[in-house]
Amino acid sequence: MTPRYSLVVPCYNEAGNIADLVAAADEVLAARGRPYEVILVNDGSTDATGAEIAAAAARWPACRELRLEHQGQAAALLAGLRAAGGEVLLTMDGDGQNDPRDFPALLELVESGRCDVACGWRVDRHDTQLRRLMSLLANRVRRLLLPDGVHDAGCQLRVMRRDVLAVLRPMYLLQSFLPALAAAAGFKVGELPVRHHARRHGLSKYGLAQLWLRPALGLLRLRWELWRRPTHR
Repeated sequence: MTPRYSLVVPCYNEAGNIADLVAAADEVLAARGRPYEVILVNDGSTDATGAEIAAAAARWPACRELRLEHQGQAAALLAGLRAAGGEVLLTMDGDGQNDPRDFPALLELVESGRCDVACGWRVDRHDTQLRRLMSLLANRVRRLLLPDGVHDAGCQLRVMRRDVLAVLRPMYLLQSFLPALAAAAGFKVGELPVRHHARRHGLSKYGLAQLWLRPALGLLRLRWELWRRPTHR
């Protein structure tokens, strides 16, 4: 049966987070009353993530694993989206900090036709002060260069129409630049405040280079590309 909803969750060394994440997501999606799938993209994890994904797939029939050699979050996200069969695509992080209970409001934005991509906005973040400050600065700079209309491009809690997949391509930090790519292609991008939880298990995969230095270079490159080759749907 073709799913109406496909939830894609990139996972890299997220042992301890998988079962709770899938349980919460399954409860929310099952309540929609339509077929759905949960794709856990195992991005070459070296801890017990693979075993926990296997246990989740055995417990929740809608859940399945997509296994990759370690390629990074952007590649894992794109691979999962391309493997998805749903008409409506949902994404979230695998660290347990996103809350699936926010999906219904984001789904309403997309399924009502008000927007093509609905993004979460972590207005009350539960991260370290340094990470919050770096993210705030990065988002302000990004909004000056990429007018995608969102405050928090780092939030991976999103819902989008399947049509948006056509404008996505392999690139560094695709997970952060997805709203900009969609907006540049003429899709309507919306945003809603969402919950954010402190990480309970595992370690963040992002240090200074990943949160500021490399994103700054990626941002300038994408701005140049969009300016040189504007895309219209």
